Amino acid sequence: MAEGALTVPPLQLLLLCLTVLSLVSSEVFFEERFDDGWESRWVKSEWKRSEGKAGSFKHTAGKWAGDPDDKGIQTYPDAKHYAISAKIPEFSNKGRTLVFQYSIKFEQDIECGGGYMKLFSGYVNQKKFGGDTPYSLMFGPDICGTQTKKIHLILSYQGQNYPIKKDLECETDKLTHVYTFILRPDASYSLLVDNRERESGSMYTDWDILPPRKIKDVNAKKPKDWDDREYIDDPNDVKPEGYDKILAEIPDLKAKEPDDWDEDEDGKWKPPKKPNPKYKGPWKPKRIKNPNYQGKWKTPWIDNPEFEDDPDLYVMKPIKYVGIEVWQVKAGSVFDNILICDDPEYAKQVVEETWAKNKEAEKEAFEEAEKVRKAREEEEAQRAREEGERRRRDRGYDRRHRDRERYRDKYRRRRDYMDDYHDEL
Repeated sequence: MAEGALTVPPLQLLLLCLTVLSLVSSEVFFEERFDDGWESRWVKSEWKRSEGKAGSFKHTAGKWAGDPDDKGIQTYPDAKHYAISAKIPEFSNKGRTLVFQYSIKFEQDIECGGGYMKLFSGYVNQKKFGGDTPYSLMFGPDICGTQTKKIHLILSYQGQNYPIKKDLECETDKLTHVYTFILRPDASYSLLVDNRERESGSMYTDWDILPPRKIKDVNAKKPKDWDDREYIDDPNDVKPEGYDKILAEIPDLKAKEPDDWDEDEDGKWKPPKKPNPKYKGPWKPKRIKNPNYQGKWKTPWIDNPEFEDDPDLYVMKPIKYVGIEVWQVKAGSVFDNILICDDPEYAKQVVEETWAKNKEAEKEAFEEAEKVRKAREEEEAQRAREEGERRRRDRGYDRRHRDRERYRDKYRRRRDYMDDYHDEL
């Protein structure tokens, strides 16, 4: 072997080869980082424009960003419907994993509005694309007031939309977060936020798409000999002899007859009673574990006669478009780094290369922006206070001026009256 040549242990070499093979075999159906030229790939919808309710998107990294050159598209202006879509090479997720991932930053105090995205099958008129356009998957955060802070996860099956039954809470701060949905050929799924699994499960149980595989046997009854007593009386425990003769109360021998006790009027004095420390209450045998305990009886589950499996439950109609269609009271949401692929590991790698690399710098930029905002608000509040004080002073001056004028008018009228009076004299 040549001097200085690098040797790699066989096991590490095998793992490296498998990793490379995995990356080579994975397929990226669509990836958008909104570099220059993004507008040639996306079509802004005219939906709601004739009503004056259509919003738009601008190319920006936002007011605070970890990397100002890493731009996305941001909704604007306020109180509009925002719809934009891109056509992608048609693909099917049959027999493969589907990964749908993107990042969003709610820079605004959103109050009420969506931040979700959609995948579409079949033909979509992109110029007319809107809220009534049928979709195959809707995924992402939705915020409205203090009550709604959820992640939508809605799947279409045979023309009907089915929302996930679980309550999934979204992020509500003003920083960028990455949402990832992974759907596998066994109909299992995972939902990740910022590369961490937030939820997982199965389409069979977490959506009401198919009837359940198992149902409770409504005709089942608990067997008569079923022993569900966890504890029983100890049959070997015997009541001590003389136990029933122990009194609950006994005379207080330390008590003394009061000095003013009158036996003729009050009767013969008797010491008061006190609790007997030896009395333990009515005798009960000790409790012991029941050796025949069978547990609490539960209604058994049986196969559901109405269940008919669909091995293609997870399969969507071939995907052709990806889009954003949301309504917001206040605009300012930045969508970025959209990815549709079949490799969860590649999706994680993208998160590390984008969000993870910039998150600390973005947080610092946000904190600095907050300092500037608070200083500006305090300055404006101070100006408002000074203006209010000036107006109060002006009102006080005007009032004093009016009082002086009224006094002068009154004095003039009195003087004129006296002059007339003297003239008459």
